Parts: sequence; C-alpha cells; structure tokens
Amino acid sequence: MLLPQFLVIVAFAVVSNGVPATFKHALHEKRDRPASNWIKTAKLEGSAILPMRIGLTQTNLEKGYDYLMEVSDPHSQRYGQHWSKEAVHDAFAPEEETIEAVREWLKNFGIRDSRVVHTDNKGWLAFDASVEEAEQLLLTEFYEHEHKYSEEIRVGCDQYHVPEHLQLHIDYITPGIKLSPVVKRTIQSKRSIPLLSKRGHHQSHRHDSNSEHETMPLAAAKLPKNLQTCTFNMTPTCIRALYSIPAPSKVSPGNSLGIFQQGLYFTKAGLDRFYASFAPWVPKGTYPVAALIDGGKYDIPASDDLDDFDANLDYEMSYSLIYPQNVTVYSVDDQIYAAEEISSRDTYNTFLDALDGSYCTYSAYGETGNDPSIDPVYPNPASGGYHSKLQCGVYKPTNVIIINYGQAEIDLPINYTKRQCNEFMKLALQGHSILSSTGNTGVASFAGDGGENGCLGPEEKIFNPGYPNNCPYVTSVGGTILYPDQTIQDRESVMNWNISAGVGNTTSSGGFSNYFASPSYQAAAVDRYFDKANLKYKYYSQFEPDFNTVKGLYNRIGRAYPDVSAMAGGFPSYITSGKLLHWYGTNLASVLFGSVITLLNEERIAVGKGPVGFVNPVLYSHPHVLNDITNGTTYGCNTAGFPAVEGWDPATGLGTPNYPKMKELFLSLP
Repeated sequence: MLLPQFLVIVAFAVVSNGVPATFKHALHEKRDRPASNWIKTAKLEGSAILPMRIGLTQTNLEKGYDYLMEVSDPHSQRYGQHWSKEAVHDAFAPEEETIEAVREWLKNFGIRDSRVVHTDNKGWLAFDASVEEAEQLLLTEFYEHEHKYSEEIRVGCDQYHVPEHLQLHIDYITPGIKLSPVVKRTIQSKRSIPLLSKRGHHQSHRHDSNSEHETMPLAAAKLPKNLQTCTFNMTPTCIRALYSIPAPSKVSPGNSLGIFQQGLYFTKAGLDRFYASFAPWVPKGTYPVAALIDGGKYDIPASDDLDDFDANLDYEMSYSLIYPQNVTVYSVDDQIYAAEEISSRDTYNTFLDALDGSYCTYSAYGETGNDPSIDPVYPNPASGGYHSKLQCGVYKPTNVIIINYGQAEIDLPINYTKRQCNEFMKLALQGHSILSSTGNTGVASFAGDGGENGCLGPEEKIFNPGYPNNCPYVTSVGGTILYPDQTIQDRESVMNWNISAGVGNTTSSGGFSNYFASPSYQAAAVDRYFDKANLKYKYYSQFEPDFNTVKGLYNRIGRAYPDVSAMAGGFPSYITSGKLLHWYGTNLASVLFGSVITLLNEERIAVGKGPVGFVNPVLYSHPHVLNDITNGTTYGCNTAGFPAVEGWDPATGLGTPNYPKMKELFLSLP
C-alpha cells in the first residue's frame, strides 16, 4: 500500500563507495496488522546478509484483458493474430526509465552495479545486502518472526520507505512487510503423506458395472447395438455419436493435446486393455509424450500403490477421440512434493515456470517468482527429491492444455492467484487454450475445505467457489449425464449422481468468484441468467468479503463459471484387477472438451489458419454452436445450488459441444 503522505527528509551517509545523496522519502508499505500466526522476536544482527529483491512496476497489466480481446473476440479485426512470446514479454516489462531510476538510487547509496542482478524478464532487481545496509536504505528495522505452530523462521519489517520520486517505479521490496523465509519449508519424507485425503477437481468417482443403474432404456432398442447401452457405458463410440464427432483424418505436427498431471500416473497395461476393448483404432503401445518437470514421474507398474486410475482416464478419453494425434503429459514435481500437493492443495507455478522461463522471476501484484511457503523449492535435498535446479522455460506449450486439479479459491492468497491468472492470460495471447474442470462438489468445496461441509461462514452456508475456474482467462468445463431412462438421442442434464453410499452425491460445480470480476464477454449471458432463474438466495456484491459478517450466499458480480460442459458420467475403465468399472467426474468432461478443441485446431491448421486460442469470447458470442442444457441443478451448502435454465447457467455454462456447428463457426473465422 502506497502512503505518500508520510514524508521524511534523509541525508544518506556513505555506506560503501557510494556518493552521499539527499532524497525526500515516503512511506511505501506498512503492515496494517500483525502477521497472522507469526510472532516478531529478535532484531536481526547488522552483519547478517539479506537477499534483497526490488519488484519493479510492470507496465500494461491493466491492458491485458483488452489485448486478449483484440485477438479472441470474433468481431475484432485482429481476431486470431496471436502474439509471439517476445511480444508478450515486451508488452508487460517495466519501462527503461523505471529500471534506470532505481539503479541510480542504489548506485548513489553505494550499491555498485556489479552487485545488482537484473532478471531476464526485467521484472526485478536483486542484490545481497547486510542488514545494516538494508535498514539504512529503506529507513526500517528487520526482525525475525517465528511461526506459532512450527519451527519456521522468516524475516521482515513493519514498514519501509523509498525515495518519493521512485514510488511509481517500485511495486514492492522483499524482505519487507511480506515476510521472507530464511530456511526452506519442512518437507515430509517420501510417501509419508497419506495420498488422496484431498483430491481437488481431479477425482473421478466410480460404481460397479453391475449396479442397478445399468438397465438398457426401452427406447435404446431402436439404436445400433453399440449405442444401446450408452446411458451407463459411455464408450468413445457413444461420445462420438452424442456430439457428432468424426473419426480424425488429420495429424498436424505441433498440435498435441497437453494434460497437466501432479502426483497421478498412468499404467501402460491399463491403457492397452482399454484400447483393445473400447478403442481398437488406437494401437497397443500408444502412450503420451513425456514432458517431465522438476522430477515428475511418467508411468508406474500396474501393481504400484500409486496406481489411482484417474490418469489413465485422461489418456483413454483423449486418445480415443483424437488419435492419430498425440497427447503430451506434463508431469509436475517430484514424488515428495506431488504427494503433499495432491493431499493438501494444488499448485501450478512450477508447471508455468517450465512453459515460460520469464515466469520464474516474474513480478506482479506484489508476488515475485514462486512462493516458498506454497510452492515446491528446488533443488530438493530430501531423499527421493529432485536434486537439480528449478526448470524454467524448458517446454513449448501445446495448443490446448487441460488442468484437472484445483481447490477453493480461498485456499490461496488473492495476489498469488492474480499473478498466476495473469500468466494464463499471457498464454492465451499466444494462442493457447487453457481448460479446467469445475470439480464435483456443487456450490461447495470438498468436505473440510472451509467448513465441515465445504462451505463458508459461521453457519457453513456461503457458497465456496473454486480455483482456477474463477480465472477469466481459463475455459471452465462442467459435467453432464444421461439419466437411466435416456439414450444419446436425448438432451443431457446437470451431472448429479448418487453413485454409492460410500461416495455420496457427485455434483458438477459452478458459481461466482470472490476474487475476480465477471468479464465483459460473459456479462450479458449472466444477466439473462439472473432474469430467468429467479433465485431466492440473498447475495452480496463485493470481493474478498468477511465471511463472518457478509450477508448473502454468493457474489453476484464475480466471475461466473462454468463456461461450457460435456459428458461426465458412465465412462468405462479397468482397474488393476481387470475389473471393469464406470466413472463419473468433471475431469472427464474437460478432457472431452479439450479433445474437441484439438480437433478444431486440426481443421484450421489444415486450411492454413492458426489455433483457436482463447475460445470463451467466440462461444459467448455464438452460443448456438453448443447444446443448451436446461435440466438439473448443482447442490451443496444445504441448498439446491444453481439450476440449469435456457441459455448460460452456473451449472452447465453455455452447454455441450455440437461438433459440426463448432467446426463451421471456427473455420469461418480468420
């Protein structure tokens, strides 16, 4: 927070070989309240060394949305003219004036240029300084802070000053009011964390293939035999028939479908068994291209205790729809961190680092680089850890990337998510489509995330929106199903399925963000929903509310999701024993929709056009290319959630794919 009204005049003494200089200083940041769960203890010794980082003010962050709309809005004359990586980098880099002004300040103080490192993305200046130097430079005092519930120690100050003329050039400085770690966070030993206590969005639920739901509908008798049991056995053949998806005939180099994985691994035997039974057009031995990041694992034996089947579902769904095109797996983080992340919360920074080298040190919203209190720290010296440096910019992003991991947005600091969401915007500017599944918990999060029922507020009634679905630069995908008495000729409903007594209700998620505002491309559709749905719940209109006092159940002005949906129920897959089970979950839907976009990219590339990139503005402008879903509702927080209505709704978005109409539309665009 900038507080220019607090000014002081300071004459600097020479500290090193610097030249004395006098500046009018201003209070740049001040802590409003004591750091939560941290106790300020001893003052740091003056000779101790601090790694100082000065985050430089980025340019054009506020223009990112407009830049993206220029190349993504179908009515724009620049539609499809995606930017190069270099153009994106230059557009948001600090101005040269900013860099030179801060360098001059440091030089005048006595910090020679040879001590200062300027990152490749120009986002910040870094140098080591003694505590005495740093305190004189910033007119502050640095203290140790001990965590109440662990042995972790961080350093920081309560406030600091910078020259008044530099306030517009400096975003923030660390260590500062944001406490900086002096030791790496404690890492659990390999496999010591129980897996799957928290699974986020990437959790498919299953039921036995002999369940009571598996009775062929009477109307199905008129269909071809391989389409008669689609209601409970949603094979690739059923999916193609449901959405009129043709068998692919084109394979463009560089159009592999990318899938993010974190702590879940596939088995080759499982894929081969699925191909033989349900997708014989995919040859045995067809496995994803490996893009392993920071110690990420590729596959596992079928007998391994990490065999969870969810990863197999992603490749079974995608290969069966897009083969002979390929799939790329971005397997992220060593098995120590991956186990911790999948059991606690999901993070994407190391993944984004590997796709964009500048992101490793990128500064935005008071965040620079990875946050060691949240993200993995590499090298990881633990036994079984990834012992090399953090991988930065080692892989080229695929045209379509699917992220089926997530959590409640409240689980992560708002500025952490804003910086990450901004990176999704940069990828979209370059023509990449980022998709995320909404999750399977309705308007709540998973049990225990927030309240016991996954909801917020003292009465556990406030809806708990998810991340990264709340990011306006991501295409959020919800789930649908067919009811037991329906066939593929019937319209789908919101995925809401009581699979078994042990699993309970599986409900497609949706809602409104408490962090991000509703983007203009969806504003009219959301307004129409409120007119039609006639919701009786009280709502609020504010961001980052105090859930102890706010009145209402959801934020009416927040980014609304999902954007689209797809079939998410009854997909067949084998477990290790060879038993056939059927699976439900929005992760199936997002892979399905991502496969559709990959096929559309094939069609555009074949006629000399580029990838579709960020599809949301096109789809909201042309909702007729999707099958509108009007039946069903999302549940959670002891409510009926949000019902599906005609048009967009926060249960199924704009609807499910109509491939022929989508192909016609996207081929008509430049």
